[in-house]
Amino acid sequence: MTSVDRGRYGCMAEDHLVIAMKARELGKGLVVVGDRVALAGDTSGEQGSLARIVRVEPRTSVLRRSADDTDPLERVIVANADQLVVVCALAQPSPGLRFVDRCLVAAYDAGIDPLLLLTKADLASPRKVRAFYTPLGLPMLTTRRPLSPRTLARVRNVLTGRISVLIGQSGVGKSTLVNTLVPDAARTVGRVNAVTGRGRHTSSSVVALPLGDGWLIDTPGLRGFGLGHVSEERVVEAFGDLAEGTAACPPGCDHLSGCALDEWAHEHHAEARLDSLRRVLRSREGAAD
Repeated sequence: MTSVDRGRYGCMAEDHLVIAMKARELGKGLVVVGDRVALAGDTSGEQGSLARIVRVEPRTSVLRRSADDTDPLERVIVANADQLVVVCALAQPSPGLRFVDRCLVAAYDAGIDPLLLLTKADLASPRKVRAFYTPLGLPMLTTRRPLSPRTLARVRNVLTGRISVLIGQSGVGKSTLVNTLVPDAARTVGRVNAVTGRGRHTSSSVVALPLGDGWLIDTPGLRGFGLGHVSEERVVEAFGDLAEGTAACPPGCDHLSGCALDEWAHEHHAEARLDSLRRVLRSREGAAD
């Protein structure tokens, strides 16, 4: 499945695009970009033709988010991705590390390999951000504008043979990157508001684009990433660099204050990472993140 638009689904059948609708027998089951489906009817792909989706194959992974941390209703973003590329600008807008943390939690919970892609290194140094995530052993790439052939080759290399979904806040340069990698994509590029420092929403839909022997799934820019569907235990597990500290906590510890993590984080200079964890945990109780 490559796209969804008002009840019409774009599907790749061998070497051509087929437009399909969902068969009635599938009921209200959700079909999303990335799903592998079985088609019936007219699969010629000719103009005006319309096939039917009669079966959705079992998914290998599902990337989800919720409206906010207090809302347990999950929204499926994509299916069957095996790599989540979190795009984060180093400036204009400033690095949204809390947003990155949330994306990483969602990736680990879904069993999807995360990759942090830092953009606009021509405006600010990546040193602090890279140091912040180095304890996680998280793969990271840094780009600057204009994108050099060497850097573009490195980005292509990490995407080769993978089903990668790009996610990021508005204005981080995600659409520009997609248009560079897939010139025919024609994803709309926006600008960052000089007053608020925030980007505006440009691309408005999820779309899967062929990239060599892999797929690149682009998503609309997001303001936030709710984790109401992820259990507290899974949130803590996603902060793997703090695992040694949490091991000393008593059973049932909420890790919010006055626990073994405080001393451990101080000894290991991990106070900032502990603060990030606690912000996520507190927001699940309705507190501001």
